[in-house]
Amino acid sequence: MSQEPPSLWAEHAARGQGFSFIAGVDEAGRGCLAGPVVAAAVILPLDSPSALGRLVGVSDSKLLSARQRQSLLVSIERVAVSVGVGVSPSWEIDRLGIVKATWRAMTRSLAALEPAPDFVLIDGLPVAGLPWPYQAIVRGDRLCLSIAAASIVAKVRRDEWMCLLDKTWPGYGFREHKGYPTAAHRSALVTLGPSPIHRKTFAPVKTCKGYAHEE
Repeated sequence: MSQEPPSLWAEHAARGQGFSFIAGVDEAGRGCLAGPVVAAAVILPLDSPSALGRLVGVSDSKLLSARQRQSLLVSIERVAVSVGVGVSPSWEIDRLGIVKATWRAMTRSLAALEPAPDFVLIDGLPVAGLPWPYQAIVRGDRLCLSIAAASIVAKVRRDEWMCLLDKTWPGYGFREHKGYPTAAHRSALVTLGPSPIHRKTFAPVKTCKGYAHEE
């Protein structure tokens, strides 16, 4: 059975409760061994059906090709009321843990929105301490259009970041695997040892010898 496209049911439910600027939030890079976790927040123009009609094809970023994501990103940025991006780097992930670092990246993405959101739709589980009223939606990136749009923004921006980091730290293949634990990435870790952008607290990084950058 085919997957139904994301809809605006959650956004309209929030609008019915009196909220005006409803932001969808999602992250990319949570399961990587290297690089930041990147979150994005998107507010869509709920009162403009013609603009929203340009977002046909927006879905969970994991269901799309890189070319599809790039094309849809252009549409999202043209249509959205506001788009915000927040980052938590690898050192912060090691210090706080991936869950709290992800929450921090989400908060930063929301703080970057103009106008500020008054309600938030989050992919996945509840976020402790979020300073906005919100609803957490499991599989929200496949059900909610704002969250799906945020998933695309977060994924594209993080991939771009990892391609830049590939130039700074060549040999690991960041351009290809974007920091995910592929066989090629694991092999490079064994050969080269971890780089400064690797997450030291993540297996297999923490069991890998050769921290040439350690003080």
